[in-house]
Amino acid sequence: MDSTSGGVPLLSLDAVVIDTETTGLDPRKARVIELAGVRLSGGKLAGDGAFRQLLRPGAEKIPAETTRIHGIDDAMVAQSPTFADVWPDFHRFLGQAMVIGHTVGFDLAILKRECDLAGLPWLRPRTLDTRLLAQIAAPDLAGYTLENLAAWLGVVAAGRHSALGDATTTARVFLALVPKLRDHGIRTVAEAERACLALTSVLDGQAQSGWIEAVEAPARTDAERTLKRFDSYAYRHRNRDIMRVPPVFVESGASVHDTLARLASEKISAVYVAPHAASGGVKAAEAGIVTERDLLRAIARFGAAALDLPVGQIMSRPLTAVPADAFVYRAIGRMNRLKTRHLGVVDETGSVVGALSARDLLRLRAGEAISLGDEIDDAADAPALAVAWAKLPRVAESLLAEGLSGRDIAEVISRELGALTRQAAVIAERIMRERGHGDPPCGYALIVLGSAGRGESLLAMDQDNAVIFEHGEPDGEQDRWFAALGTHVADILHEVGVPYCKGGVMASNAPWRGSVATWKDRVDHWITRSRPADLLSVDIFFDLRAVCGDGGLAVAVRQAAFAAAEGELAFAKLLVEGISIPASLKLFGGIRTEAGRIDLKAAGLFGLVAAARALAIRYHVMDRSTQARLAGVKALVDVSQSDLDALVEAQGVFLDLILSQQVEDIAHGIPPSNTVSVKRLTARDRDRLHAALRAVTAINALTRDLLFRQ
Repeated sequence: MDSTSGGVPLLSLDAVVIDTETTGLDPRKARVIELAGVRLSGGKLAGDGAFRQLLRPGAEKIPAETTRIHGIDDAMVAQSPTFADVWPDFHRFLGQAMVIGHTVGFDLAILKRECDLAGLPWLRPRTLDTRLLAQIAAPDLAGYTLENLAAWLGVVAAGRHSALGDATTTARVFLALVPKLRDHGIRTVAEAERACLALTSVLDGQAQSGWIEAVEAPARTDAERTLKRFDSYAYRHRNRDIMRVPPVFVESGASVHDTLARLASEKISAVYVAPHAASGGVKAAEAGIVTERDLLRAIARFGAAALDLPVGQIMSRPLTAVPADAFVYRAIGRMNRLKTRHLGVVDETGSVVGALSARDLLRLRAGEAISLGDEIDDAADAPALAVAWAKLPRVAESLLAEGLSGRDIAEVISRELGALTRQAAVIAERIMRERGHGDPPCGYALIVLGSAGRGESLLAMDQDNAVIFEHGEPDGEQDRWFAALGTHVADILHEVGVPYCKGGVMASNAPWRGSVATWKDRVDHWITRSRPADLLSVDIFFDLRAVCGDGGLAVAVRQAAFAAAEGELAFAKLLVEGISIPASLKLFGGIRTEAGRIDLKAAGLFGLVAAARALAIRYHVMDRSTQARLAGVKALVDVSQSDLDALVEAQGVFLDLILSQQVEDIAHGIPPSNTVSVKRLTARDRDRLHAALRAVTAINALTRDLLFRQ
């Protein structure tokens, strides 16, 4: 991703931090006598590659009063090059990177003046100012000098009033500001720019001093607004749509000779290896793979004797696999990263149900955005995860341009949110081991709930996750281990850009983790003994999907929950007890807004999703997505079918409009939300929104009729 893109997270920013020492404080008269810069790479201060150069200010003398500040006098710079000599090298050092400085508007103004004096071209870089960022993070701080900020943030300010020392201190101050800005909801470059631009009195004062604007809101370039188009097939279809079924298995004891014969007869390029005779149910972790190349390498090494070897001796294990219901772009990205030509395809329990080869994917073209999935899977820490995650809005924008619906794109976002959560768990497990807590004490599944489980997440999201582990009591040894894991996962996701759940639905909290037995007891309590107040977050549990660990645990608990809820009409009624659909249409057809926007989640999406979930529980429809749940209910009842169709259409409209608004808001540094500006809608979209808002007015009556229909 372009390091100057507004969507880049501050946590993992590539930038150059600059500082100058000058002959005076008036940028309309002063000259540069020291120029320095240090690099930030992936949100960390680079250990090498700094730039520092003393400069001779032409015939101008360095005033004694400024020498007392920075210690640079005429003798020190007498043999130094001029600005014109050094600028080409410094310009190359800057490249296209974001530039950061403390009161950077002064540095920009004086650099521009030097370029003008030397007859050199000047192109203003994209910049952030630590002085402005600090005022956002701590508006009541006594002062915002570099010394004040360093003391407040616990940063060692070494080499003060030297350009290199101040650039280094500024870099450290910026890094220390990042988590404080995150606490204010500022995570990306564009959000930081927007917040800085609101400090109008500070900016006006700097402008009056002859400084260049420390921050400006850049126009979106054509390259960022109209991204490279790519074939969206890989985002429309799932691995199960193109996989070879069933996969061809041989026993690990089968000979190379017999395996070659099997390849020839089946006209395939690889077989999968099971530890014992099996026709199905082989876990990817237990399986191996032998390809044509493996067989040829064995023959080249052992000669004719290789034909009698068991394939288990030459197989690759464990089998690299992708989920059957993941999108094809995930398989493409994994093959590219691992330089492999074959993948297994697994179901929710981790059992191999199909096979994919490079040949299966050959007809698919993939653009740069394909790499998103495997960049998440390959990330080693939170900053690397943040870099990958920051691509998501641009992928969503590209898919909108390709004509995909909001519902289709929500599935892609949800899959990647699941992958992000999984990788956070992988990193968290490593942290646990490094801190002496060892490996997981038993098998477990990390699950996502709510919209991520349903495949309906958009770009305004927070965490909804839980843990199911094999055995252990509440607050027992296993529970405490998974509490620590859940805390690490929550912290990593929050750092990356998926905020803590305001309702506390996270595995770090006791109500959202437990053994299989604990979860079954918990579900039994919900269904048989709960009051409406007890069920504020319970309903999203029925959307659960495993993203890490033993998916079989999640499948078993979910099936048990649906089985326990079957026929329990009182429980289904409780789930919709608090649904309230506000009157969003005015008497003469106008749309009710607040500050020109309508919250489409509150106006109908929330109630629609909750109603579909309750109906799915009532009719034992095991599908997760709202669309599939309504279709499942429709297949079982012979009334209200047109109303159910209208709700499916309404949900699609809400998702389309919210996502489009979120993409636009993110580009302008506005945190994404579920509100939509009505004025920006086309006439067609306004008509669609009117119809959707009318459709959801029937939810309460429709749900009541269908819940208690015999």
